[in-house]
Amino acid sequence: MSESITLPALGESVTEGTVTRWLKQVGDQVEVDEPLLEVSTDKVDTEIPSPIAGVIEEILVQEDETVEVGAALVRIGDGSGSGTDSGSDEQTQAPEPEEAEPAPIDSSPQPAPEQVQQDEPQQSGDAGTSYTGPSPETESAAPEAQPANEQQAQPAKEQQAQPAPQPAAGAQTDVPSTDAPVGTDAASGSAAGEAPAAPPAPAQPEPAPAATVPSPPAPAPAPAAPTPSAPESSPPAGAHASAPYVTPIVRKLAHDRGVDLTQLQGSGIGGRIRKEDVLAAAEAAAQPAAPAEAPTPAAGSVPAREPSPLRGTTVKMSRLRKVVAERAVVSMQSSAQLTTVVEADVTAVAAYRDSVKADFQAKTGLKLSFLPFFALAATEALQQYPIINATVDGDSIVYPDTENLSIAVDTERGLLTPVVRNAGSLSIAELAGQIADLASRTRENKLKPDELAGGTFTLTNTGSRGALFDTPLVFLPQVAILGTGIVARKPLVVKADGGEAIAIRSTVYLALSYDHRIVDGADAARFLVSVKQRLEAGDFAADLGI
Repeated sequence: MSESITLPALGESVTEGTVTRWLKQVGDQVEVDEPLLEVSTDKVDTEIPSPIAGVIEEILVQEDETVEVGAALVRIGDGSGSGTDSGSDEQTQAPEPEEAEPAPIDSSPQPAPEQVQQDEPQQSGDAGTSYTGPSPETESAAPEAQPANEQQAQPAKEQQAQPAPQPAAGAQTDVPSTDAPVGTDAASGSAAGEAPAAPPAPAQPEPAPAATVPSPPAPAPAPAAPTPSAPESSPPAGAHASAPYVTPIVRKLAHDRGVDLTQLQGSGIGGRIRKEDVLAAAEAAAQPAAPAEAPTPAAGSVPAREPSPLRGTTVKMSRLRKVVAERAVVSMQSSAQLTTVVEADVTAVAAYRDSVKADFQAKTGLKLSFLPFFALAATEALQQYPIINATVDGDSIVYPDTENLSIAVDTERGLLTPVVRNAGSLSIAELAGQIADLASRTRENKLKPDELAGGTFTLTNTGSRGALFDTPLVFLPQVAILGTGIVARKPLVVKADGGEAIAIRSTVYLALSYDHRIVDGADAARFLVSVKQRLEAGDFAADLGI
């Protein structure tokens, strides 16, 4: 009985997905909620878990294929395939001719083949039993002397059965020794019974009991030699062969941190190595290296820069990168974009932030950065100048009644913009909490597709990487994006005591890119000046929210 697993609905705005990688292959066992494959959409990459447990019977969609939501991806069954059933039938049918030959003989040899058939998986590990292979005819002819004598002459069996009890009542335990699935008594009994017929037989299974069934006595000493070395080399080989799938993000992180993935024990489902495992291993490795790094500043203040392993390589674009590239080109070709920049003095904001950041972190568990202040000032200005928050629909201008703020997040997979919904009604603490949560889940690839849709205005903090300002790109259907640069300290002319003076101030550049089809330069300037005045006033005590 098998069941088809379909591509689930990944969000209201997602209608299709592209299979980027299968994490399981045909014949693999899967458990409930264990990841089956990775799917990429135009908004997010995600893993599709298995809703049922079973064995993968058939993969219906290959990698790099795009399918609609609801399309069948894979067929999972209970593991009872036709191949295993036919194999078991052959094993049960093969011994029938042997049972027919000793039929006129005494009843004592007849139960032995039946028990061999029933206990084959158990007798494979018994040192005193040789009925473990799928071809009993060759085994009865080579490893054991008693079945061969029985097939040749009936009196020989009677003679072997009579002297057996004389040494140590071994005949009585020798017959049921094949009945016993596992046990030292059965092994010793069979060894005692076979000693007069074939002395080397008991010595062969002892050195390598699990290795072999169809081999004659000659190759028996050969596996005995490699057995001592097998345990030493087998763990790395076995670990490498059965190592769980590692995502490209985790593999790159491990490479950057110098972590050997083959030495890690994953904490995910099925032993899968997760990002947290790599970070923990990197921290553990960095602790003993700390004393060694202490003297390095004396040698030189410039850290060593290793060349990227991507130099001289060709890498295929990811699904996300291709989507972003296509949308960027369409946006540039379909809109008239330009950028207006102003400089804001945020000394008052910096002073207020320094005075409350310790209490803020104690109450919220978050570090207070400048970004929530910029977001609050921007959403207030959007309410005042809604043309910056508008969208173009054909030849119509749509003015939303809420400010859904898209926050640009830099990830290893590319740039993503999760949305803070109804940002105009949030306090600084609420904005900081939602921005931190969205950024964290974006980098961990745990976002839902709907959390990337519905933005009306974008805020990108290029200053987090040290940039003074840039000219950010507007992605349709939005018409504007605000870029905030690094907050820098520099001398500035200020008014003091009715005159002017030079003082050290904290400043930031605010760059607004917009679609000139509906937003004029004056509109952009008015919006930026509103944000500038709000920040320079520095009066955010009522909006802190703690």
